[in-house]
Amino acid sequence: MDLRTAFEPEAVTSVVGAGGKKSTLYALAAELNRAVVTATVRIPPFEDRVERLELTETPAATVPDNERWPLGVVPGRDGNRDRYLGYDTERIDDLAAATEAPILVKADGARTRWLKAPASDEPQVPATSDLVVPVASVRAVGKPIDDEHVHRPERVASLLDRPVGSQIRPTDIVRVLRDERGGLKGIPDSARVVPLLNMVDDDDLESVAEAMAVDLLVDERIDRVVLGRMDRGEALAVIA
Repeated sequence: MDLRTAFEPEAVTSVVGAGGKKSTLYALAAELNRAVVTATVRIPPFEDRVERLELTETPAATVPDNERWPLGVVPGRDGNRDRYLGYDTERIDDLAAATEAPILVKADGARTRWLKAPASDEPQVPATSDLVVPVASVRAVGKPIDDEHVHRPERVASLLDRPVGSQIRPTDIVRVLRDERGGLKGIPDSARVVPLLNMVDDDDLESVAEAMAVDLLVDERIDRVVLGRMDRGEALAVIA
């Protein structure tokens, strides 16, 4: 299944969570006829993922005249570090008013871990987001709640009321994604919520992910669940 059909991105898509945010953004950008890739948090360099990258404080003035897609826009570099800064959420709202191109936003960080619960100042989801994609990796199942696999493990452990180091169960990932302190934190009331269960790399993980998707859909806020391998740009199934 193509990603456009799986997620149905239209205006502003914000991707949160852990276990494949950036690969999801880049795969969607590659599939859409035109798209803007940006962030409200720090993001590693992604020049090789877009046709053009523009460093600008005024993306709303840059995008309307663009002719090379996908387009990346960021405000500048994070000092001497090898990453870019993100925009304030209000700047993304201004950008959305200036273009009809789909806008794809990295709205929090996870340092390549597979599961997370956001900090007090996360996520940074623009108010104009009409689609939010909370991500978690199915490969986290069976792994401990620790720094190697989980971003901010103490927050995940607190959310689950279990000690750090406990083994992650499928129901734990479901609970994190459905919790207002986890995957549903900071989402505009008007936004569609489409969780992504990522890194579904074999039949066993697909069976686990399918069962998790059914449990996720108990929450009325969740529109559908996508099972995927975003490193390959593949949506394996949509559970609705």
